[in-house]
Amino acid sequence: MNAASSARRRRIGFWLGVLGVTLFAITLPATRLATGSSDDPQLAPLFVTVGRAALAGLLSLAFLLFTRSPWPERRHWGPLLGAVAGNVIGFPLLLALALRSVTATHAAVITALLPLVTAVAAALILGQRARPAFWLCAVLGGALVVLFAWLRARQTGGFGLARADLLLMGAVVAASVGYVYGARVTPSLGAERVICWMCVLTLPLSLPATLWWWPDTSLHAVRATSWMGFAYVGSVSMWAGFFAWFRGLDWGGALRVSQVQLLQPFLSMLFALPLLGERMDLGSVGFALAVVATVFLGRRLA
Repeated sequence: MNAASSARRRRIGFWLGVLGVTLFAITLPATRLATGSSDDPQLAPLFVTVGRAALAGLLSLAFLLFTRSPWPERRHWGPLLGAVAGNVIGFPLLLALALRSVTATHAAVITALLPLVTAVAAALILGQRARPAFWLCAVLGGALVVLFAWLRARQTGGFGLARADLLLMGAVVAASVGYVYGARVTPSLGAERVICWMCVLTLPLSLPATLWWWPDTSLHAVRATSWMGFAYVGSVSMWAGFFAWFRGLDWGGALRVSQVQLLQPFLSMLFALPLLGERMDLGSVGFALAVVATVFLGRRLA
């Protein structure tokens, strides 16, 4: 591949990353719609976790059968299981638990740590490298997020990080590791088949668990909007969004494209306006914009 083709491939990878992040940005308000709040609970977080995996697994099975996809080779199973642990189990469960206690707007700022942690995971797992100035921008973005969470905890009478913030940070770590392991096998399996095999691997557990924990609507009515949120996180957040995201990480480089995730908090806030009626307070917007600004500087210095 010549230099011009390589540069074009990297640009396309960058914009595929932007598309994936836009689709993932709706995940926070959609999950909040599905689970409800602690004062107005809807679908249980555990049900949302296994249910979205089962829905994505059924879609994935149909895709793999339709395209007559071959089984992954033995060398692919390790990274696939790592991606499953992070993206199919860890991130959805921790996110759903946290969103029972905090707004999607709050969670959007905390999950802005994703680019920093994904970059660290890419460096450790894939051996990708960047200049020190890139890491300085990444650390600056992460520090802004931690400061935001600490200030919010003080405003509510607490000190340090709240339980929901710790859950969100755990979700960030899980997602980042899953992203990098998925990107590791994307060149050989293809972006579409990576997420499909991830979801199919969980079907023997996720499908029976979904049926077991299916909510009894005769005892507790679930709003139609909650089911819509559940359908989105199962079909897009857990499945279709990864088609663009894993391809973007592969073509554009996991370390550099990961920084596009700094756009996600502001996008999630925008989507939370019509979906949840949440208001963007100046503090959240200010921190989100400050964090987002580091992505552009970091990309120039990478």
